[in-house]
Amino acid sequence: MSESSLVFVAGGTGYIGRSFVSELLRRGHAVRALVRPGSENRLPGGVAPVVGDALRGETFAGAVATADTFVQLVGVSHPSPAKAAEFRSVDLASVRASAQAAAGAGVAHFVYLSAPAIMKAYAAVRAEGEALVRASGMNATFLRPWYVLGPGHRWPYLLAPMYWIFERLPGTRDAARRIGLVTLPQMVAALVRAVENPARGVRVVEVPEIRGQAGT
Repeated sequence: MSESSLVFVAGGTGYIGRSFVSELLRRGHAVRALVRPGSENRLPGGVAPVVGDALRGETFAGAVATADTFVQLVGVSHPSPAKAAEFRSVDLASVRASAQAAAGAGVAHFVYLSAPAIMKAYAAVRAEGEALVRASGMNATFLRPWYVLGPGHRWPYLLAPMYWIFERLPGTRDAARRIGLVTLPQMVAALVRAVENPARGVRVVEVPEIRGQAGT
């Protein structure tokens, strides 16, 4: 395990965030997590809550100042084409606020949960988010999973046989791997690896690499 660090997490009470912050604590890192008022008890013991608004960086910027890494997990749950407006008002607004707060505080490394280019409106907003982080000048890691399988997120298992076939056909192999399914433990392991191995410049982690990091 790498040397322990202070990690600030936006989205630490969500589907991926809760497992992620628990694993960071288990590995000896100090964690601060941004939460809405009244949500402090959704964090595991040992995480320092920072009450604020993910869309307004001034509400949490002061707590970012001493962090080594900022991890941005905020986003609309269960993305669908019908939520295009929410992608801009929540996903994009939150990464803009987070990138500004982190860059202003001098954070050395920014980790952003992005997405591959599949659902047009969703992918466009995530690409804009990546551009905002790049423009900040921070070292950054962008992780691009498509669907993360886990509790309450299991219906794509029905597609597993189709993925198995497509990943073995030359004409569809690359696309199937790029938008392949990953499990929650794989996703958490990839995020932890990003924290413990900070990028120099910008690093992009696609699905095949995410899949290969479970258990590390």
